[in-house]
Amino acid sequence: MKTFKLSLVVLLIGLAYSCKSARTVANSGKINDNITAKQLIKENSRQDSKFKTLQARVKIDYTQDLQEQGYTVNLRMEKDKTIWISATLGLARAMITPDEVSFYDKINNQYFKGDYTLLSNLLGVELNFKKVQSLLLGESLFNLKDGRYIASTNDKSYVLQPKDQTALLELFLMLNPSHFKMDSQQLMQPLKKRFLQVDYLAYQDVDKEILPKDIKIIAVENNDEVIIAMEYKSISLNEEVRFPFKIPSGFKEIILDDAP
Repeated sequence: MKTFKLSLVVLLIGLAYSCKSARTVANSGKINDNITAKQLIKENSRQDSKFKTLQARVKIDYTQDLQEQGYTVNLRMEKDKTIWISATLGLARAMITPDEVSFYDKINNQYFKGDYTLLSNLLGVELNFKKVQSLLLGESLFNLKDGRYIASTNDKSYVLQPKDQTALLELFLMLNPSHFKMDSQQLMQPLKKRFLQVDYLAYQDVDKEILPKDIKIIAVENNDEVIIAMEYKSISLNEEVRFPFKIPSGFKEIILDDAP
């Protein structure tokens, strides 16, 4: 059941965003060793996405226990309100809103419908729609203006980390020197043997928006590991979108065991 929960959460996250192969943003920025955490946070917030709606197709490669599966999905998003995903022929659909996470699977005649509690318990952080959306847009999972951070550098990125890391949760954020969006977000819970890493391998310019182009997600719980690689095929912004979603009658509800 742990493995299933991990798979479902990461699959929902992995499905929940997509971009078009537009103009790739070159990594031409140079590291400024004197930049402060306050300056980094300010530059990062200026790059927050401003689109109203997004629709796209994305190819997803999903690997668990050395078994790889490929998906092509349609995505529609109304920023801050709805994320909607549909697999080929509508065999599976997911809809995420600020209040609810819903998913159904026609192959196995099953569905899930609930809030973010179990997903938050699994990842070890308080999860909500805003945080999921931010993570998938190359934006920080946490509101950086609410905390105190230390800035440093490595060979290719700026690094932000909380001034007071804890044994329960360690957080490292790598920012791109070209546009100050995320290169990587890494969350570790050593005591629970949990690890989540989201790498933004490339960005693109779509209608003057800097959006991820290739994303790799690695989630580990004990000895269970899930890897998702996403290749974005097409995107359009600010067009009218619909979100058809109805759980078919007779489907069996998926009950996730929230025990550790």
